[in-house]
Amino acid sequence: MAKKIFFSVIFSFLLFSFFAEAQNSGKADSLKSYQLSEIVITATKTAVPAYEVASSISLIDSTEIANSHAVNIYDLLQTQYGVSISQQGAPGSFTQVYLRGADPSQTQVLIDGVDMNMTNDPTNTYDFADLSTDNISRIEILRGPQSTLYGSNALAGVINIITKKGTGKPQLFLSTEGGSYNTYKGILGSEGSYKSLNYSITLSKYKSGGFSSAGKKYGNTERDGTDNYTASSRLGYRAAKNFNINFYARFTKANTDLDQFGGKFGDDPTYKYHLEEGAYRTEGILSLLSGKWDQKFGISFLRNLRKYNFDETPNNPYFSNSNYAGNRTKLDWQNNFHLENNLVTIGAETENETASSVYYYDSHTIKGSAFLSAFPEKSARTTAVYLEDQLKLNGSFFTAIGIRYDKHDRFGSVVTYKIAPAYIFWSTGTKIKATFGTGFQAPSLFYLYDPAYGNPNLNPERSKGWDAGVEQYLIGYRLRIGVNYFNNSFTDLFGFDSNFKTVNIKKSETRGVEFYLSAKANNNLSLRANYTFTDSKDLSAGSADENLPLLRRPKHKASLNIDYNISEALNINSDIIFVGQRDDKDFSTYPAKRVKLNSYTLINFSASYRVTGFLQLYGRAVNILNSDYEEVLGYGTAGRSGYLGLRLTFQ
Repeated sequence: MAKKIFFSVIFSFLLFSFFAEAQNSGKADSLKSYQLSEIVITATKTAVPAYEVASSISLIDSTEIANSHAVNIYDLLQTQYGVSISQQGAPGSFTQVYLRGADPSQTQVLIDGVDMNMTNDPTNTYDFADLSTDNISRIEILRGPQSTLYGSNALAGVINIITKKGTGKPQLFLSTEGGSYNTYKGILGSEGSYKSLNYSITLSKYKSGGFSSAGKKYGNTERDGTDNYTASSRLGYRAAKNFNINFYARFTKANTDLDQFGGKFGDDPTYKYHLEEGAYRTEGILSLLSGKWDQKFGISFLRNLRKYNFDETPNNPYFSNSNYAGNRTKLDWQNNFHLENNLVTIGAETENETASSVYYYDSHTIKGSAFLSAFPEKSARTTAVYLEDQLKLNGSFFTAIGIRYDKHDRFGSVVTYKIAPAYIFWSTGTKIKATFGTGFQAPSLFYLYDPAYGNPNLNPERSKGWDAGVEQYLIGYRLRIGVNYFNNSFTDLFGFDSNFKTVNIKKSETRGVEFYLSAKANNNLSLRANYTFTDSKDLSAGSADENLPLLRRPKHKASLNIDYNISEALNINSDIIFVGQRDDKDFSTYPAKRVKLNSYTLINFSASYRVTGFLQLYGRAVNILNSDYEEVLGYGTAGRSGYLGLRLTFQ
């Protein structure tokens, strides 16, 4: 109760301060320009002002990324409405994102147009554990079924991560930081432009001694560290007045210590995880007919290699080795036709994915325990065409209507669609909006072809979802308040029958309310707050979990961010994050027993000070309250910790 009162007082004080600043910060036109100039790309695959978009979308821009001094992308995502995170232990451990309560595999993750969902994972889930903020310009979170534009895996939404584009005079920068848990990070990079060429490139190393991934409170003490190397680059060239070409590349190599299932006797000093992942894309952008017809054509390639191994220990008489390899190659062609009141988009895509794996499990002391699962290399191709029309009328009514046809070489075809209208009452600064759409997820290669668990007759998972909301602009557009109601249903979800074969047997539903507020008193002070209520249910008939909440989804989640430029040289940034109770399962028992994970509150703080034109000092404090909490039952989380760093910039 005391915490709630404390946070209410803090929020009220900050809001009062904001209103006081707003009354003394100039004309409304400057703020209107700020609020209404925000451009988003992901909702329609074209650059449009955010106020024209009906879909629920939020943006993390370069300023927010820089001021947070976050190391990993998931540190930024956890402050967003409708988003919750779970990490199985220390840095580098398996990390999942739940969007509007959906399964992590039902969100598509893009980096510079490359679909990052892992083809060699049974569920095609993307692991955020080793995704650093290096060279990232912006992140867009698009909620609701989005398969009409993005195809498979976009049942619940899309997280689109976009690399920096170099501009201005070339510069070289170096940053280094260190702190708790014997953590160190160093980044070397350069960015800029020269005539028709622009570029950005970073090389980084992150190393942490970590803490026990298996929870310390269960008696585990062995530290689990990680090493991460990331190279990221973007190169652009203006070959002609109407033709640009871009090259993107991102490579990550990581070595991480893991533990066995969280809980008592979870420590395992021999458990190692190795990752090599590369994402590459080349695209051309051509403008014809005096800008009336834009084309974008590209080729993307993803390569993911993962290895896991552990030896026998006093607490575990088994040893194991496993290898997972997967590729995805994709060709895409998008055409945008700019008409008087319409922007018509016609696109085509074809992709080929491959995967293979070997899993071996045995014991030197227990006879007959050997288990080998060899999944020979398999592939699948999906080809799609889509159509979208964006209509604008009288500067107040905006809508996007789309349809898509996908043909999979195994299960056949699927059609998805979406409609997203919005209307703005400029006289009152009120926007009403709604969306309805469908989504699908193709069966993974593992689910289709694994010798033990596969079923080549699977159908795709499907989703239907709708949302409706209102946004209100106040104080000359300096303050935006919004609320959404959402409802998503998922059918034909993958599960297992009595013979452990994969079948379309499960159902689920998520629904809830999202509240968000963003305010900017002037160029120095900004505030963001949000709250999400999520009601999720497993609707699988006959399941032991029928009508129970889906695991690891908090019913209540809220966050508050304050960013303040005290002077041109000094910035402070703070987050308060509240995560409510969640259901989880104790998988050390059979059958697995349901448990409740306690709610928790995190307060994080960062600050930076520019000493000279080329030297900046910064620091951040994480979990200031030293909250003792779990994101996944049995796994540890970071306590109070601090980090200091510096950044040098040379031109």
